[in-house]
Amino acid sequence: MVFLIEDDVDGGYTARALGESIFTQAEDIDTLREMLRDAVRCHFPEEQTHPQVLRLHILRDEVSDGLDYAI
Repeated sequence: MVFLIEDDVDGGYTARALGESIFTQAEDIDTLREMLRDAVRCHFPEEQTHPQVLRLHILRDEVSDGLDYAI
């Protein structure tokens, strides 16, 4: 299962599952991982239906003041 991780505008991080209705947030990545495990357990109450792997795809927006290219 793949989760899209983004910076939250209020601080911390948000996580959204691709293809499932799972969303959570936390102040740091380690806590977010715990919250994701808990959210997945709640979403898939029967253990045999739990995804075997949780993949975190972390997106960050970075702003640059421009690049100088030498031609």
